[in-house]
Amino acid sequence: MPNLTPPTPAAQAGSPAGVVLATLNAKFIHASLGLRCLLANMDRHGGAGLRAQTALREFVIQQRPTQIVEELLALEPRVIGLGVYIWNVVETTQVVRLLKALRPDIKVVLGGPEVSHETDSQEICRLADHVVTGWGDVSFPKLCRALLDGPQPLMKVIAGEQPPLDALAFPYEEYTDSDIAKRLLYVEASRGCPFKCEFCLSALDKTAWAFDLEAFMAELQALYARGARNFKFVDRTFNLKIDNSVRILQFFLDRMQVAQGRPDLFVHFEVVPDSLPDRLKELIVQFPAGSLQFEVGIQSFNPEVQQRISRKQDNTKTADNLRWLVTQSQAHVHADLIFGLPGETLESFAAGFDRLYALAPHEIQFGILKRLRGTPIARHTADFAMVYDPQTPYTILQNSTIDFATLQRIQRFARYWDMVANSGRFLRARRLLLEGTQDAHVTAFAAFLQFTDWLWQTTGKTHEFALEKLVDLLFTHLTGPRALPAEPVRQALLSDYEASGARGKPACLAAVLQSASGPLTHSSQPRAQRQGRHVSQSQTE
Repeated sequence: MPNLTPPTPAAQAGSPAGVVLATLNAKFIHASLGLRCLLANMDRHGGAGLRAQTALREFVIQQRPTQIVEELLALEPRVIGLGVYIWNVVETTQVVRLLKALRPDIKVVLGGPEVSHETDSQEICRLADHVVTGWGDVSFPKLCRALLDGPQPLMKVIAGEQPPLDALAFPYEEYTDSDIAKRLLYVEASRGCPFKCEFCLSALDKTAWAFDLEAFMAELQALYARGARNFKFVDRTFNLKIDNSVRILQFFLDRMQVAQGRPDLFVHFEVVPDSLPDRLKELIVQFPAGSLQFEVGIQSFNPEVQQRISRKQDNTKTADNLRWLVTQSQAHVHADLIFGLPGETLESFAAGFDRLYALAPHEIQFGILKRLRGTPIARHTADFAMVYDPQTPYTILQNSTIDFATLQRIQRFARYWDMVANSGRFLRARRLLLEGTQDAHVTAFAAFLQFTDWLWQTTGKTHEFALEKLVDLLFTHLTGPRALPAEPVRQALLSDYEASGARGKPACLAAVLQSASGPLTHSSQPRAQRQGRHVSQSQTE
């Protein structure tokens, strides 16, 4: 007789959970720090025994909503808390819609930056029972206790309580051994930001608050002792408090081990670009290649635009510090630019891009302005005719200085830039593409924009390019519209292709490739690994 009992996934085994904390991550490698902050504080702020009644489940946005709902309901919860972000709000809305249709008795509580502002205009907030805006470390456990044991809360939207940081339990014990072995670990030495850049949610913070340094260092040591070797600091301004920065960098240097030229630690920080004192430089230069990555927010080199969006940045010091990082250290430098800021023209942005390119950061992250809910950038909407996509991720569609067609070109530029320039697979060909011209008026930005327009006209697509096809397209462009000699182009592409470890045969290289499995060039690996790590970390904030 067949077994009529439905299978139970191992992750669902155990007694029913009173509360389930869940979110949809962009990728499996991302382990939600926010959920673990809530989980760690369930007993402290919700009462003894609440942590034991709480389960944590993480999904990815590629999973079917029905599968997610099935797994959540199998836990038999009374309360489901969902972390909502710009990258998962569409999929999470589908999950909430299904939950309320199937089990309207289960209380659904939302939290996260996407639902902390403009709650009245969001379908997902209308569907949910409660929304916690802002910090949830204290308010969510209190709400769960009330939902489980009464009295029932009267308010649907609850403003999150912001306590002193020493009133919060650290979340790092909530990382499992599997998380440590397989996933990127997010840590925070501080919360908030003292700067007021209007495109960023951190502009709403009054300042930055640092966790007690000794307590935080003890948490880092505990993670390290458990085998953690891959850390991403989510601090908006890691180098704001230099004494703390020095202690943290020294912590990792003291534990760094290098075997066969490869370090066993990888650490990522976001830094203020115009503040890099000698005390930090003395430590940075000691990190081996492949161990240290800096995300440097430039956003714009245009002083008028910077002033308009309340961004304070010394451009000369920023350029000097970037140049030092690239030439004097082995840190991987990832620099951010934003296109579409109010008052920025295509020409002024191109000048800033070329200035940044000349400083030679390993990656330039080319972002398009987004109107994140609650950010002060909205105050420029009328004056600069800012039109945003009403669907996530709310990117700018046009404004008074950039028309819709130009923004579509730049959207393609950003996609192709990641695919070619930031991928780490075309180090030699990229130089030919951006610098291989005799016309002094064709700058790096102009050269890549020409390639962008040509590639779009030739293929009509921005995704799903096989590596071999991309090699052939680069060869055709460089030897055709760019009119470079074929042999140097072929040799550059051959070197890049062999270094990638790929085993196919692009048509332009068929005559020179000896076999389908060329040797892997090890000299390219540290940089490729760093870039791969960065790509795996994207879409997290």
